[in-house]
Amino acid sequence: MDPHLEHQLQALLDKQAIMELINAYCNAADRHDNEKFRSLYHDDAIDDHGSFFKGLAMDFIDTLPDIQATMEILHHNVTTVNIKLDGDKAEGEVYIIAFHKIRTDDGPIDLLIGGRYFDKYEKRNGVWKFSYRAVDADWANLHQPSIVNLDNPIVRGAHIGKPGREDPSYKIFDLLQWGQR
Repeated sequence: MDPHLEHQLQALLDKQAIMELINAYCNAADRHDNEKFRSLYHDDAIDDHGSFFKGLAMDFIDTLPDIQATMEILHHNVTTVNIKLDGDKAEGEVYIIAFHKIRTDDGPIDLLIGGRYFDKYEKRNGVWKFSYRAVDADWANLHQPSIVNLDNPIVRGAHIGKPGREDPSYKIFDLLQWGQR
């Protein structure tokens, strides 16, 4: 095979693996699947959620059960993704729109955030994982009280997403299972 073509093919494979990593992160967040979260980061990776948390990603994941306890709905949507490869290292700027329905003492609130992830990835032992992830908020829209209405006749009878293993996807899928990338 032509060396230039082989290089281009490897770059496509690497970018696809990184896209699958990014998408797995969103799934793990939305399903509160912290076992899957652990598999996405290298053990020495850093997670930077600003004043919320900055440190080892594994320590951040340890705090997630408490944070997730009030999250009735999480829904991450990846939009624009820019990835630059350099051998077994890469950087990515990932645009995100994330919806949160959060239980509070005053009733549920909705938080819609548009932002970006500033990522660094490394391929170790042939596997791409996060070595660094920082969260950026470019805009936010807050509704207090929540305007989510899953009892509306338009959605009545539809599968309703839930955090954790009670999500309908785990009953429907055989290949996309809890804790798997």
